[in-house]
Amino acid sequence: MITRCVMSYTIDFRRKVISVRKAEGLTIRETAKQFRIGKASLVRWLKRPEPKNSTPRKRKLDKNALAKDVEQYPDAYQKERCKKTIWQSLKKLGLTYKKNSIPSKNQRKRQAGTSAKKTTV
Repeated sequence: MITRCVMSYTIDFRRKVISVRKAEGLTIRETAKQFRIGKASLVRWLKRPEPKNSTPRKRKLDKNALAKDVEQYPDAYQKERCKKTIWQSLKKLGLTYKKNSIPSKNQRKRQAGTSAKKTTV
């Protein structure tokens, strides 16, 4: 698995790179090589020198609720926590698990197979 480290260059550095490129008449490739940055980064900076404002990612899981659950049930497995969370979410939505009184085709085959065994006398 490849992990990416996201690092942002300062606005001053970005502006310096762009001004040196303009002053010396360098190509994007030459400028990127001189400052040891990626060509794609330089192209992006030429379009927009300031970095985009990032917004924090919305989480689906409430960290406080998880911390409270870990306090209450420190020995619970992740699998158990997951089932509990899903059950609580379904309950809040007013949904329940499907209860099917008719056995599935696979279950009917198994039942037919066990009752059809021959008994010898």
